[in-house]
Amino acid sequence: MSYFIFLNSQTQDSLYRIAENQSDLNNLNIDKSNYTIIEDTQINFENVKYGLKNVIEYSGQNITYSNNASISLNKNDLINIIDAFKISIQQFLKNNINHPLYSRWNDYYNQLNSLNLNSITYPLNKSLEQYFKDLGQTSLSPLQLP
Repeated sequence: MSYFIFLNSQTQDSLYRIAENQSDLNNLNIDKSNYTIIEDTQINFENVKYGLKNVIEYSGQNITYSNNASISLNKNDLINIIDAFKISIQQFLKNNINHPLYSRWNDYYNQLNSLNLNSITYPLNKSLEQYFKDLGQTSLSPLQLP
C-alpha cells in the first residue's frame, strides 16, 4: 500500500508528501503526530506521482482526486521545475548525509543535472516524472522527498 501524508489542517491544499511503501513512510523526516496519513492504492499513488491526478482533499480516510488537465511544458517551464526540484534535493542532501535514502536522492539529483533539455521535443505533454518513467529511468516526485 501507498501513503498520502496531509497536514492536519484538512484544507484543499494540505497534501504534504506521498510515500510509495511503509519503508519510504518510515524514512520521511516528519513527526507523524502532526499529519494525517491515509493508506491508498498503488494506482492512486502513481497517478499523483506522474501528474495524472491531483489530490483535492481528504475526509476521514477518503481522498478526493481530480483528473489533471493536459500538461504542456515549454523548455523554460521545464527548467523552472527542475531548478526548484534540485534546490529542494540539495537542501535534503546537505542536511541528511546519513539518511537511509541519501544515495537515492543524490543519484536523482545527478540524473536531473545530466538531463539534456535540448533532446526533448517541446511542448512536453507529460510531467517530468512521466517523461523519466517512459525512458525507463528513475522517476521521483518532489512529494516523495523526505
